[in-house]
Amino acid sequence: MQIRCVFRHLAPLCGVLLVLAGCGGIKKKPPAPPAVAVAVVQRGNISHLLSVAGQFQAYQVVDVHAKVAGYVRHIYVDIGDRVHAGETLATLEVPELNAQYRSTQSEALRSQDAIAAARHDVSRAKALHAAVQANYDRLATVSAKRPGLVAAQELDNARSQAEATQEQLDAAIAQLSAAEQGANAATADQQRVGALQSYTKVIAPLDGVVAWRYADTGVLLQQGTNSQSQAMPLIKLAQSDLLRLRVPVPENAVRYVHKGDPMQIRVDALDQNFSGKIVRFTRNLDLNTRTMETEVDVPNPTLAITPGMYANAYMQLAHRENVLTIPIVAVQRTGNTGTVLVLNANDQVEQRSVQLGLRGSTLVEVTNGLQAGDHVVLGDASNYHNGEQLNPRIQQEPANDIMHEEGGVTDPQENTGESK
Repeated sequence: MQIRCVFRHLAPLCGVLLVLAGCGGIKKKPPAPPAVAVAVVQRGNISHLLSVAGQFQAYQVVDVHAKVAGYVRHIYVDIGDRVHAGETLATLEVPELNAQYRSTQSEALRSQDAIAAARHDVSRAKALHAAVQANYDRLATVSAKRPGLVAAQELDNARSQAEATQEQLDAAIAQLSAAEQGANAATADQQRVGALQSYTKVIAPLDGVVAWRYADTGVLLQQGTNSQSQAMPLIKLAQSDLLRLRVPVPENAVRYVHKGDPMQIRVDALDQNFSGKIVRFTRNLDLNTRTMETEVDVPNPTLAITPGMYANAYMQLAHRENVLTIPIVAVQRTGNTGTVLVLNANDQVEQRSVQLGLRGSTLVEVTNGLQAGDHVVLGDASNYHNGEQLNPRIQQEPANDIMHEEGGVTDPQENTGESK
């Protein structure tokens, strides 16, 4: 009984010892490779945009003056009214101008009567000269055929009379010419005064919106044709159906500005986006702001955009299509070159030198050193070494990227050799 009890207690202990003896011969498993985030080299587009705040201005702004001095009889427009070219804005009261026009009418009629009288004098002088000249011609013919038959005195008298009537005819013709010139002058004066009389209606020179009104009914307006006078305008008219968006382009981005280049425009006040094209620029830098004024013409047929509103304008400085791109965090960069860690087919680390191109906000263009489909390590490269085995965890990265730049200060190293 006692021996049987001893074996019963020793049996579990022997089992444990046998297990421990067997474990001494099992090899330890190597540790798993460290996990690492990688990105796939892919093809995409990268753009570099300059964001600048611009301001809308009316395409034209003019002060409309009266061309003749007079009292405002009636004004038909007020602030904010939309008017069209040729529309009557106001009428003026100029009583003395009406009297002057009637005077020029009378002068024109009198000049026509003078022309008629001068024409009668010419006709009479022609008839008299023709009769006297015919008498002289007969006497001269008889004297030539039968000398001595006509007295020399009589022949001389006839010649003198013919010459006198010729002079009278010439004088009558000159008087007729003078009368005609006087009639032309009278007609021109009548037309001048008539034009001034038409100026009692103040006409809109262009389509636009009344930005300000300076005069009311009964106000005396001075003639606005003399640049030396301080004549008060009637209204200020702004052409607002077409606006100028003026954008100050920074000095470093001036080289990218070309007529016809597209520009994306955002008006936050209206929650609207639209496209435009550069139509003109000053080709001159403001010495204080170091910017160049650039303009985009913006149609505004509904007048939804008010002059003075601000807009964000986006101008494309550089663009690359269908290029190899990788995340910026995968590159140890120095200028246009850099190094990346690439995993080979066995997921082992290889360090490669790469040539870089345009940089976006999160991606950078690779021009040499990588191929589409390569796996590049993300993060600090100093944590890994060549030949190290890694466990890749692929992260999905976008293929396209847009670099938004406020104020347009460009990095010369990034844009070396770039063209639009």
